[in-house]
Amino acid sequence: MTRRTALRRVGIIILAANGALALAKAGVFVESGSLAVGSEAVNSFTDTAYSLIIVGGLYLTTKPPDFEHPHGHERIEPFVSLFVALGIFAAGAIVLWRATSSLWTGDIAVARGPPAVIVLGLSAGVKYSLYRYCLQAAVERRSPALRATALDNRNDIFASGAALLGVVGAAAGYPILDPLAAVVVALFVLYTGVEVVRDNVDYLVGAAPPDDLRTEILERALGHPEVQGAHDVVAHYVGPEIDVSLHIEVEGNQTLLEAHDIETEIIESIGAIPEIDDVFVHVDPKEAGEWKPDDDIDRLADPDPHLPSDDSDLSREDPEHGDTATAGPTESAATDSGSPLGESENGNPE
Repeated sequence: MTRRTALRRVGIIILAANGALALAKAGVFVESGSLAVGSEAVNSFTDTAYSLIIVGGLYLTTKPPDFEHPHGHERIEPFVSLFVALGIFAAGAIVLWRATSSLWTGDIAVARGPPAVIVLGLSAGVKYSLYRYCLQAAVERRSPALRATALDNRNDIFASGAALLGVVGAAAGYPILDPLAAVVVALFVLYTGVEVVRDNVDYLVGAAPPDDLRTEILERALGHPEVQGAHDVVAHYVGPEIDVSLHIEVEGNQTLLEAHDIETEIIESIGAIPEIDDVFVHVDPKEAGEWKPDDDIDRLADPDPHLPSDDSDLSREDPEHGDTATAGPTESAATDSGSPLGESENGNPE
């Protein structure tokens, strides 16, 4: 199944499930007047509304590349997630306002009979199934919009549980538990919104990916037998995908064709990482002396905090160029520091 088909199918399933839950909760709320059930109905109607946005957003983001969008439309996904967050915040604010108003005025309705318990228990079960389904699809398809939806469904499980406790407690003679449960529901909803925003800001501002992925990028570059070192390694999010650019150092006596082949092999190796979109490689002859300070490369290549950083063989001043060298894997460097980045005795790469 293609990514486009899978994402669109998930969107339709989410929309249908949230719509059915919203109608069921609304019916019980009209009958019982329970604020806990009413807050859950508002939450589900909001879920239904943003499910429509998700379906539309996933349709756009899975469109193939065209002349105006040669890299595809995946960068729309973080914006879809932020629309989800706005809906979540709106739902949380409405529920919180209604619950606190009820506590202030003392106007509390108590749900009686099994319908409220049944619909809230059913909601928790459905939301758990949606959470697992969306999370698996988000991981497999690298979809921030589906991850945002999975987080919302996860917190809806706790929200339904809190509402269920409120309904049971109110029916047992403690009516104040009903609006208190609605407050808990609201807090869960608002926290979900914060999580969604936090997860997607990195995609929008071009933040660096996690260290383990950046380390893998570096290892794949330095793992090539002709590559003596790397610097200016930059990896950043462009939407939910990652663009990479780096300079590699090779022997200067390579022919242009040989250097081209090395560049191509590095691009293919790094580009094979599922999260990577585009890879840009610049080939430098190591004799050009373009080594430069790159503490980030040293840290990723040798992350052991117990090893010295300022005085290690990984970073020392080049007597010829007055610069700090970041070198490639050499015999002496491997002996001295065990790092995949090294340099020769005079600070120049071997």
